[in-house]
Amino acid sequence: MDDGLRRRPLAYVDDVAVPVLDDVARRHLTRVRRLGPDTPITLADGRGSWRSALLGDTELVDPGPIELEPEPAGPPSVVAFAPVKGDRPEWAVQKLTELGVDHIVVLETERSVVRWNPARWAKQEARLAATIRSAGEQCRRLRLPSLSGPSSVAELVAEHPDIRFAEPGGPHLAAEPTVSSVAVGPEGGWSPTELAGRPMVGLGPLVLRAETACLAVAVHLAGRAVDGK
Repeated sequence: MDDGLRRRPLAYVDDVAVPVLDDVARRHLTRVRRLGPDTPITLADGRGSWRSALLGDTELVDPGPIELEPEPAGPPSVVAFAPVKGDRPEWAVQKLTELGVDHIVVLETERSVVRWNPARWAKQEARLAATIRSAGEQCRRLRLPSLSGPSSVAELVAEHPDIRFAEPGGPHLAAEPTVSSVAVGPEGGWSPTELAGRPMVGLGPLVLRAETACLAVAVHLAGRAVDGK
């Protein structure tokens, strides 16, 4: 990412070819960030396409050429997690987005305390999607992660057969340089059935909260992306 992208505020639009700021994005730029007319901004679709423009009173001014951010090298990173109570799922999704995870999967496990039926998931999905968007704007991310779920462990493994399960006693993630997909269990841990025969990775000698484990996984995966591994 060049210095211009890092300095300029970023806003997401549905189509960079015909960019239009929605009410949420315009309110954030003009009222929250207090940006005035003719402020340079970056417009992105969250799928890699972006262009620069000037913020106008009612519309965008002088949009630049459309650019495409190359897809990252190596396998995409995947973090799956079982949500816990309160706003901690949003915190976890925020940090996973900021640290560059490519795919975020919400899990429903045998010991999950939080269970989202279809109606509740529709509301939670909207909240998590908004969190992803806000976090992406903050960290100037041109490609946003996908969000899916709630998935069972069987569905997760079918979709991501190489995924490892975070569990104390497994080989430390730092010593597994080829691992790019990790599942984090609920606060009560994986059931014996869910863990039977699954490849595991460890995150250290201490027992972490579920959302802290998500952060630890994402930090390791982000470090590999920086190193080009």
